Amino acid sequence: MDPDGDLNPDTNDLPLRANTNHILVRHYVLDLTVHFDSKVISGSIVLFLEPRSGVRTEAGGSQDGFTSKYKEVDALEDGKKELETTTTKVVKMCGDAESIQSSSLWHTTSGGEFTLVLDCCDLDVSKVEEVDVTSVAAMLSRFPEVTSKKSGDVSRKPQAAFIQNLISMPSSQWRQQHQLFSLCGRAPGAQDGSTLQFHRDRWSLQVRKNGVTSPQEFPCALRICYETKPAGGSVRWTKDQDNRVCVYTAGSPINNRALFPCQEPPVAMSTWQATVRAPSECVVLMSGEEQAVPAEDGDTHFLTWNYYVTMPMPASTFTLAVGHWQQVTAEIPPELEKGVRDGTDCGKTAKLGPEYGQWTEAERVSRLGSSSSEVVKGSPLQTGSRDQTTCVDSAFCYSSLEDEGLSVTDYSGMVDDGISCSHGDYPCRFTERSAWSQRVIPHRVFSPACLLQKAQMGVLKLLPQCLAAAHAVLGVHPFPRLDVLIVPAGFSSLGMARICHEISHSWFGLVIGARDWTEEWISEGFATCLEDIIWAQAQQLSLEEKTEQFDLKALLRWRRLSDELQNSKEELQILRPNMEKTGQVSESGSSTVKHALNPEKPFMQVHYLKGYFLLRFLASQVGEQQFIEFFQLFVKKYHGHLILSQDFLQMLLISFPGMERKGLTLGAIHGDWLDQPGIPKWLYERSAVWSQARLVEEVKAEVVKWILLSQSHHGKGRKRKRMEPKVNYKELTSDQLVMLLELLLEESELSVASLRALQRTYSLQNQDAEVRHRWCELVVKHAYAQAYGDVEHFLIHDQAMGVYLYGELMVQEDPEQQALARHCLSLVQGEMDQSARRVVEEMVL
Repeated sequence: MDPDGDLNPDTNDLPLRANTNHILVRHYVLDLTVHFDSKVISGSIVLFLEPRSGVRTEAGGSQDGFTSKYKEVDALEDGKKELETTTTKVVKMCGDAESIQSSSLWHTTSGGEFTLVLDCCDLDVSKVEEVDVTSVAAMLSRFPEVTSKKSGDVSRKPQAAFIQNLISMPSSQWRQQHQLFSLCGRAPGAQDGSTLQFHRDRWSLQVRKNGVTSPQEFPCALRICYETKPAGGSVRWTKDQDNRVCVYTAGSPINNRALFPCQEPPVAMSTWQATVRAPSECVVLMSGEEQAVPAEDGDTHFLTWNYYVTMPMPASTFTLAVGHWQQVTAEIPPELEKGVRDGTDCGKTAKLGPEYGQWTEAERVSRLGSSSSEVVKGSPLQTGSRDQTTCVDSAFCYSSLEDEGLSVTDYSGMVDDGISCSHGDYPCRFTERSAWSQRVIPHRVFSPACLLQKAQMGVLKLLPQCLAAAHAVLGVHPFPRLDVLIVPAGFSSLGMARICHEISHSWFGLVIGARDWTEEWISEGFATCLEDIIWAQAQQLSLEEKTEQFDLKALLRWRRLSDELQNSKEELQILRPNMEKTGQVSESGSSTVKHALNPEKPFMQVHYLKGYFLLRFLASQVGEQQFIEFFQLFVKKYHGHLILSQDFLQMLLISFPGMERKGLTLGAIHGDWLDQPGIPKWLYERSAVWSQARLVEEVKAEVVKWILLSQSHHGKGRKRKRMEPKVNYKELTSDQLVMLLELLLEESELSVASLRALQRTYSLQNQDAEVRHRWCELVVKHAYAQAYGDVEHFLIHDQAMGVYLYGELMVQEDPEQQALARHCLSLVQGEMDQSARRVVEEMVL
């Protein structure tokens, strides 16, 4: 990556450079080829642009609805900030595009011309050209008025008029619209003799056209030819659990700017379509709608996959995964059974209990929509493919669940009343009667061959009841299908990506997103809260059982949050770090994402946990069921929108006026929960109640048994084999096992015999990742060498969750443990997530 240049070295904020207040990308057409040999993705992207109305680049010029009180003018518009002066690699001039790579030369030759600024890094851009859409015959026949003599002034700007007509087509004609976008995307470059110049600095790509001084005059269709870099921050090249190569968007803090030049600010919502070429033995999974059936790419050994979305979404939601995965079916194909049984690369199969999160490897869930698909940062959408070893069409699972006894929420009244959507025009499922009654949407699961059986039992069988439960809690599924991909062990995940959590993101994070990325709690806090509610619904728990389960989970999260806040910087503990300036941008539309590049941030869960507790607090004030019903109303009103915290809180306060009478004003909630570090008073008080819950008391009783067993071995000789005292240990759930191990971690001493018995009694090496993580901590703390193999397995197969375990191995100053840490790092160093690798290398090397 190029030198920092225009980034303040004293901060870890991520710049969003795109000048979205001046001009917006309304549609992208991508044409990409995946090269596993060189680890690059090459191709082109065509941007269809629309100038913002009433905007001028001169100082004091008029603005539209995005006018902000925050007037820090972008460097590229007023030139007052120092630009990068480092001369980077000169890209060969190609066609009618001219590359100017020296920042000083670029700045001094601007001549008052308008600059299109795109978010971009780690890309080799070779060409930028204007696309000649007037050469597309279908455009001429579809919009004949553009070139007619009666069209007046517009005839003098046919390019702009064609594009404006194209992007303004009604959603009912989206198929014709996408066909025209596709044809325009393949059109030749404009031959008007004008020159486009472009410049790349660390965080952006800037484009100018000679003599163009305003966004209204700027070309409305651009093609950018480029290549990604092998070490680019948006995609990861690695191997899956079958040791086969794959690549996928990694949920990076820099989002997709190292995959394609784009406008990253959330407000820059657009539709897109993509053609991706990949080796014929691979599956291409991507955010998109309907089922992509690959076609042969001429005489090459590649297949071509096509995807599209019709709901405008931020560019960060575009996701891509290419690998040698198989679709999980109800029955494992006979030819794969031996591979499943012999899949030693995958480690042991975890024991599957009633909980859904018992996974050795990280999992990623994605959702797809008939109108669009969107992904929250870190959780991309994947769509499906055919099984290359079987038939062309991959079947979705359609499960009615009519005989499974799950309750059905009746939304017919809402449909009869009519849904008046307030978002822009796109094909919306909330207006479709059939969507409101569809409890289980079509779904698929993709996995490496060695994990097929595990994915079948642990994911595929659970999806129908989880989807039906989500429908019962939140109403219509925003997207018409869902795919799940089991990603490589190096995927950056802290074990939060459980099925119900990710399904929740369809509503909070996708169809409703945060307008300011610093407010991550809007997606992650909501999904963490809703995962409990949806999972309880899926289990058909009684009110008492649900309350007990909620209390245990709350206590576990309280302990995790409390520990995190004690060991982190206060500035990283604030859910709304921009406070009253949240959502504000500069005159051009550029802004920064506070702390986004802080190396500690990817390993923090404060936005998940503190956000979750804020919602639990609010639910306690209005009642659990009333709070869920409010969620439904909020989704009905705000689907298709980007929101800020106050949008949710203000609607809540209006819906429950009694809250303000108790002093719960918007300002009070901001002050106690969102704008301050630390833990609110209510949370301290409530944690005392959770610690006395029945499921917790059961765990405490078991802890006493284990402590007594350990004490019974101290001070006894080893000459004679002794009979172990017979103790009846209670069967515990996974959450209870986590609590048990956490409480045992507080003990200064545990005997080897008790650790051996503990491992044997609960088969700890076969439990879910959360349980095994606590078990490994216990092993390291008490130097239980017989279980170092469990630690090694965890560090290899749960790489992101194992980051802090490396620290524990090193801090003990035990030569054997330190050697284990170095050995494990040497095995996975090349496959680790970049952020995780940097942190671990600092600790170990």
